Amino acid sequence: MREFTKRMVWFVVFGLLFIVVSLSIGAIGYRHFAGLGWVDSYYNASMILTGMGPVAVLTSDSAKIFATAYSIYSGVAFLTAVGVMFAPLVHRLFHRLHIDLE
Repeated sequence: MREFTKRMVWFVVFGLLFIVVSLSIGAIGYRHFAGLGWVDSYYNASMILTGMGPVAVLTSDSAKIFATAYSIYSGVAFLTAVGVMFAPLVHRLFHRLHIDLE
């Protein structure tokens, strides 16, 4: 149980770190390309990252291109981070149910 808890903590920390880096990329991008303030940039990036959709109206072409690229990245990034965080639980469940991984 101690080894499992240690593994869970590492996987959750890695997943959360990946989400923080992804949010930072989004906030910096919205700040630079759309000219939004930091709070609005962070808000827009978090809404896109979790799949809720954009909140700010983007007027420049560069902001729209960034938003498109960030949306595609976010769709994969958030699900990957959640998958990483739950991987030890699923692996333990497979062992409990005696499911062969190969």
